[in-house]
Amino acid sequence: MSRFRPSVAAAIVIANMIGTGVFTSLGFQLVEIQSAPVLLALWAVGGLAALCGALSYAELGAALPRSGGEYNFLTEIYHPIAGFISGWVSATVGFAAPTALAAMTFGSYLSAVFPQLSAVWLATGLIVVLTVAHSRSHRSSGRTQSLFTILKILLIIGFAVLALTLNDSRQDTRFSPAAGDGALLLSGAFAVSLIYVNYAYSGWNAATYISGELQTPQRSLPRVLIASTSLVCLAYLLLNYVFLAVAPMDAMVGKVEVGFVAASYAFGEAGGTIMGVLLGLLLISTVSAMILAGPRVLHRIGEDFALFRLLGRTNRDGIPATAVVVQATIALAFLWSASFDRILVFSGATMALNTFFTVLGVFILRWRQPDLARPFRTWLYPLPPLIFLLITGWTLLYVILQRPLEAMITLFIVGSGAVFYFVSQRLSRRFEAGTPVAEARPGTP
Repeated sequence: MSRFRPSVAAAIVIANMIGTGVFTSLGFQLVEIQSAPVLLALWAVGGLAALCGALSYAELGAALPRSGGEYNFLTEIYHPIAGFISGWVSATVGFAAPTALAAMTFGSYLSAVFPQLSAVWLATGLIVVLTVAHSRSHRSSGRTQSLFTILKILLIIGFAVLALTLNDSRQDTRFSPAAGDGALLLSGAFAVSLIYVNYAYSGWNAATYISGELQTPQRSLPRVLIASTSLVCLAYLLLNYVFLAVAPMDAMVGKVEVGFVAASYAFGEAGGTIMGVLLGLLLISTVSAMILAGPRVLHRIGEDFALFRLLGRTNRDGIPATAVVVQATIALAFLWSASFDRILVFSGATMALNTFFTVLGVFILRWRQPDLARPFRTWLYPLPPLIFLLITGWTLLYVILQRPLEAMITLFIVGSGAVFYFVSQRLSRRFEAGTPVAEARPGTP
C-alpha cells in the first residue's frame, strides 16, 4: 500500500490553516479593536498558541502514531468515550463545518465578481469535485493537495509584495504601540477575538489525522507540524499587516471578504476583481485538505465500532472512500442550512475544547506511561503545553461569558456525542451478536 510523503503532510497542514479564517476574521476583530498593533498581537498570540500546540501534538503523534488525530489520542489517554466524542466533534464540526465555511467563502468571492453565478452552487460543485479526487488513490490525492498548496503560497507572497509596492494610496495606519493598547491586550474583546484567530490557525494538527498513512511518521511528523505551523504564522502576520496597510479600517469592519476589500484599495476596481478571484481560488486547497484529512477520523470510528464498520472500509489503494463521501455529505448539509458567523464561532470554540483536552493529555500520558517510547519530546517541556492551555482556557472562559449561545451549542454537540456513544455501544453489541437492530427490544442485552 502506498503512503503519503512528508511534503504532502506539510501541504495538508498549510492548506488547512491558510483558509477561511485569515481572509474573513479581521473584519469581525475590527468591530471591537481598532488598534493595528493589538490586531497584529492577536495573530502573534494565536501563532504562539498554535506552535505550542503543534509541539505538544508532535510528542503525542510520535508516541501514538495511528491515524485519527484527537480521536486516537483521547481514546488512548483517557477512555474510548473521550475518543468517540472527539471523533463526533471532528466529524460534525471539526472538518465538515470548516469545509462548508471555506466553500461558502470561495463561492462568495467568485459570485461577487460574477453575479450570474450562484455562490451556493459554486461551493457545492467544489466539494463534489474534490471529494471525487480524494476518493481514488494516495497518488492523485497527494498531487492534488500539493499543487493547490504551492499555488496558495505563491499567490499570498505575490499579493503581499504587489500590494505594498504598487499601491500609491497606502493608509496612514499606526503600527507602533500607543496608550490604551495594553488594556486592550487583557480585555474580553481580545479574548473573544482570539476565537476567530484560533479558528484561522486550527489546521495545525491536520497531519496527525493521516499519521498512520505517512512515511516514517515518528521521525517526520514532528518536523512537519513545527515547520508548517511556523511558516503559516509568518504568512498570517504578513497578510494582516498588508490588509491594515492598504485599506482603511472602516471599510473592513464587519466584512467577510476583507481580502477583496484590501485588494480593491491596493489595485483599483479592475485589479481588485482579479485579486478577488485569485484569493477565492486559494480556498480550493483549504477545502481539499479538509476533505482529505477529516474522513480519517470517521474511518477509525468504523474500525473500532462494529455499528459503523462501513466507514472502516478502504479501497484497493487504502483510501477510506466511504468515509470521504460521508463527510462531504455532512459538509453539504451545513452549506445548505447554516449561517456563516454562527458556524464560525461555535465550531471555533468546539475545536478549541477538543485540542485543550488533547494537549492536557501530554501531562497525563507522561504520568501514566513514563516508560512509553517517545521518539520526539516537546521542546522546553512543560512550557509549550502550559502556554497553550492558558491561552486556550482564557479564550474559552470569555466565550462562555460573552457568547453564551455559542457556548451552549458547543456543550450540546459534546453532550450529544456522549449520548450517541452509549447508544452505539449498545447497538454494536447486538450487531456483533447477530441480533438485527430493528428487532431488538428495549431492555434486552
